Amino acid sequence: MDMIKLLWLLPLGLTALALAAEPMTQTKEAKMPTSAYAQMHFNTITGQPDSLAAYKGKVVLIVNVASKCGFTPQYKGLEALYLAKKDKGLVILGFPANNFGSQEPGTDKEIQNFCSTTYDVTFPMMSKISVKGDDKHPLFTYLTEQSNMPGEIEWNFTKFLIDRDGKLVARYKSKTTPEDTELVAKIDELLGVKNANKAN
Repeated sequence: MDMIKLLWLLPLGLTALALAAEPMTQTKEAKMPTSAYAQMHFNTITGQPDSLAAYKGKVVLIVNVASKCGFTPQYKGLEALYLAKKDKGLVILGFPANNFGSQEPGTDKEIQNFCSTTYDVTFPMMSKISVKGDDKHPLFTYLTEQSNMPGEIEWNFTKFLIDRDGKLVARYKSKTTPEDTELVAKIDELLGVKNANKAN
């Protein structure tokens, strides 16, 4: 009789253990970012505190940039895109990184000077960070590991497009230029721009 009771109670014991462990799983999931705004802090290239939350409500194009890369001339296109769309709600955030081919060796001041004098960059530039490896910045940890479009960045000028609600909606490789029709059309869609061909 005792053995029968033991066998009958065993499933209840296992159920209790499962319920006891459940809150730990829920707590872990609750800490995962639900959007790119979650705890994403960084500094501007001039050393001022900034965060992704400051751009909430805008369409954000995040780009890891470098000054000595074959794709560096994309700065010109990024600036043109920014000037054409900023009044409609687009912001471009440049994040210098030296992770690929040591193509961003300069200091923040040197990078800022290069961008302003060579390409007349006026879109927000951030302090140099790491976008890959053990010292990867939390923003790029989210974008490459925790978002709905995971995968390590392969090279400079990778582009991440975030909608007005802070959700990653598109990702483009380095070779996709700022003038790319698919990229521009997606930005116009998120901005709510009609007749995209006339809006550029």
